[in-house]
Amino acid sequence: MNVQKISAVTLKVKNMRNEWQFYSKIPGLSLSYGGPISSFTSFEIKDDDSNSKSYINLEYTKGLRRDTNFGRIIIYSRNVDTLYDYFKHDEDIRRLITIKNKPVDGIWGERYFHILDPEEYELSFAQLIS
Repeated sequence: MNVQKISAVTLKVKNMRNEWQFYSKIPGLSLSYGGPISSFTSFEIKDDDSNSKSYINLEYTKGLRRDTNFGRIIIYSRNVDTLYDYFKHDEDIRRLITIKNKPVDGIWGERYFHILDPEEYELSFAQLIS
């Protein structure tokens, strides 16, 4: 009996509209439930190679106070350089996020970059490298 994968990550948010606007613009995520005025929104990520699905959920939480040492969510992409350029040049996305670094190669075999989403959750977009 082994764990197999993460089904979903749920982020508690103060501003659903900003979070929804950002996540709805990430290529490869599709809205599964909710929306910009919902108290709960879910975005589906489908892995075509394994035909599996996982989800990023947003849960509106009134009066939210969050520890700034949350950690990081790592999301795989087929091409992080193209995704980085997309984030960097889309004006709507740029006003919502903070890009922390350009894509770099990690010694553990991934190319990645980090951003802070509209509520300062840290996301890492990565791809395996040879």
